[in-house]
Amino acid sequence: MEDLTFMSGVILLVLILGLAGMAGFLAGLLGIGGGIVLVPGLYFIFTTLGYESAYLMHLAVGTSLATIIVTGFSSARAHWRRESVRFDLVQKIGIGMVIGVGLGTMIAAQASGTTLQILFAVILMMFAGLMQVRPEKISLFSGRPSDFVLGVAGTIIGAISTLMGIGGATLNVPFMSFCKVPIHKAVGTASALGVLIAIFGTAGFILIGWGNNAGFPPLSLGFVNLAAFAVIVPVSALTAPLGAAAAHRFSKEMLQRIFGLFMVFVAIKMLFEALRVLL
Repeated sequence: MEDLTFMSGVILLVLILGLAGMAGFLAGLLGIGGGIVLVPGLYFIFTTLGYESAYLMHLAVGTSLATIIVTGFSSARAHWRRESVRFDLVQKIGIGMVIGVGLGTMIAAQASGTTLQILFAVILMMFAGLMQVRPEKISLFSGRPSDFVLGVAGTIIGAISTLMGIGGATLNVPFMSFCKVPIHKAVGTASALGVLIAIFGTAGFILIGWGNNAGFPPLSLGFVNLAAFAVIVPVSALTAPLGAAAAHRFSKEMLQRIFGLFMVFVAIKMLFEALRVLL
């Protein structure tokens, strides 16, 4: 039994290493947050290895949020040094975002793992469509929106991002582009907002998962797996520059279309798994 447990741990480590490398590479290649890859990847790894818990999807989301604390902070600091962070927007959007993270955490606390899978899959399909849009070509606002609009947008983005286990750049960057914020400022500001989502979201998932870790992989703290966190952060940091270098060899539009199809495939698979449980 001890040998079986040891082998399961080794296989878990190897699979997470591969997932972390892919998440970092794709983040560098497409400029997306790794959470879109990490959450379904972690969930499928946990279930494939036979861990039995109704909260494995919660564990995948919480672990993804934890990794964004480190990776998001590193990204935000780099953008801050280039003066690419709009702190006025961080303040106005961030207030609503923290509220949204709280709402998302409360929804996750009440949702079953299957419900969270379905939510993730449906929103992932929406993201796939969003990636095909050129937000800089669309104008929703003539200038900076009111503080109320920014707060409401932050609340919605914070709630969705928390339920997805992502830093919110997939939504924040297009929203700020719609507000005519220059793209480099939008990306830098989104990275700073992602840290807010990650910190409060991770704390929330640890809290709501406290005492519910039966059937989880080893070293799980609430709905955050510390072993996966320790592997993902350094490995994804090493592979992200490789993806960034490869990005210059291909058309960004082509890459986004290909990844959009990949996202739809993952979403359909997650929906199929969820519906199989329900039916």
